Amino acid sequence: MASTADDTQTQRNSSLALERLRIIVDQLEREARDQLPTERELAEEIGVGRRAVRRALDVLEAEGRIWRRQGAGTFIAAARGRAESRIRHLPEMSNMFEVMEVRLRIEPALARLAALRATAADIARMREISEKVATAPDMDSRELWDSSLHRAVALAAGNTLFLALFDVVDRVRQDENWRHVREALRTPSSQRLYHSQHEELVDALERRDPVAAERTMRKHLLSLQERLMLQTVEGNADAG
Repeated sequence: MASTADDTQTQRNSSLALERLRIIVDQLEREARDQLPTERELAEEIGVGRRAVRRALDVLEAEGRIWRRQGAGTFIAAARGRAESRIRHLPEMSNMFEVMEVRLRIEPALARLAALRATAADIARMREISEKVATAPDMDSRELWDSSLHRAVALAAGNTLFLALFDVVDRVRQDENWRHVREALRTPSSQRLYHSQHEELVDALERRDPVAAERTMRKHLLSLQERLMLQTVEGNADAG
């Protein structure tokens, strides 16, 4: 008999916890907050045991309202959507100069790691892609293969988080609204320079020279940044 009473109380507590947690999640979503308090804090706030809170969280997770990561906590699922939405809108919020600033921080470090970790197959693939960049017949092909080459370096670096950061920045860089800016940076002389720098980079990777790889990638990106600044100045002068 006591067991039945205990079960009823547990069920009542779990139902109460679920009801209150729905309210808490709704409130946090309105406040654009991403993470729930700890199970202990929720249990104290609601006035039930942690077991009841855990069961209620299981239900919310099954419904797709929350997600949990061991050691990190419990998060509102809608926050993932907000993060993806922010990424989609980054081109509108950012500019090419910001992209170059971030690339200059990330890609030289990736090149350094790639010099230590790239396989022979990685190097062969990079050489193949470098030639495709140089011989591409139009802008679309050049952009696609150039992005592929830089991503091959990022992939060879062997760091999942770095690669994810690279992909976010590259997605912003490839935005259609900046198409004319990217194309204006590619004159015949600049294309020859970029190809030479690509080859120099792959050579450094093949030699397993992390210092040279990092330096060459930085030099390459600085060349792009310099062309971007020049194009912007010339564009402003024409507009004036």
